[in-house]
Amino acid sequence: MIHYNSERTAIFIDGANLYAAARALGFDIDYRQMLKWVSTKGQLIRAFYYTALLEDQEYSPIRPLVDWLDYNGFTMVTKPTKEFTDAYGRRKIKGNMDIELAIDVMEAANYCQHIMLFSGDGDFRRLIEAVQRKGVRTTVVSTMKSNPPMVADELRRQADNFLELADIAHNFQRSYNRDENSDEAQAAYARRLQASENAAARAAGAAMPGSGPVTPQGVLAQQVTDSEAVALEQAEGEGIEDAETPAVRRRGRPPAAEKSTAA
Repeated sequence: MIHYNSERTAIFIDGANLYAAARALGFDIDYRQMLKWVSTKGQLIRAFYYTALLEDQEYSPIRPLVDWLDYNGFTMVTKPTKEFTDAYGRRKIKGNMDIELAIDVMEAANYCQHIMLFSGDGDFRRLIEAVQRKGVRTTVVSTMKSNPPMVADELRRQADNFLELADIAHNFQRSYNRDENSDEAQAAYARRLQASENAAARAAGAAMPGSGPVTPQGVLAQQVTDSEAVALEQAEGEGIEDAETPAVRRRGRPPAAEKSTAA
């Protein structure tokens, strides 16, 4: 990817889509390292992260991750999921953040020179085309190496640059360097396992019965189920408390490197 050190850059992360792509490639994302890596590609102005939250439960397992990101340089845009029953009587979850992301990208195009979109959703092709007409360079980050590919072909072709997530994952994937036989490693593993089991039990009511193809609803439910285990390690020691979330929540921090230690 061609980059310019003085280029004003903003990144937009479709949380559920990026999570599904990383999961398909078999790695966890270190979001602090992601900010540092993007900062080497230009002047990072803002980092947006979009996700829907299950607010009808007593405790949302993805909340620790959301709060951790919020206090470490990301502008969080969230809203509650909507639950409905389809014609077959099955409970489904709707948590689409496409409109919020599209509006923010169009606004950022007025003051940024480079937009990086971490998503493979083909619905964003028209959005990429619109900001290109404003003279803004665009980069899409997703993967073609999963089965099936996570990036839509029309989105990949429309963008000025396409970055294969598998090829750049080494820049911001989480590393576990502790001795796996140590007491600390065993305790951490037990915490993550228990968190995953607890989250699965709480999210069971939101999952659709039976098995089938991967769907946005299924990705969201799986993201909620698995995120608590990752969030425990990312948020551990941060001292972050839960807070009530309005209908659409925007809490941002400048993505400066020193802000990462402010929590």
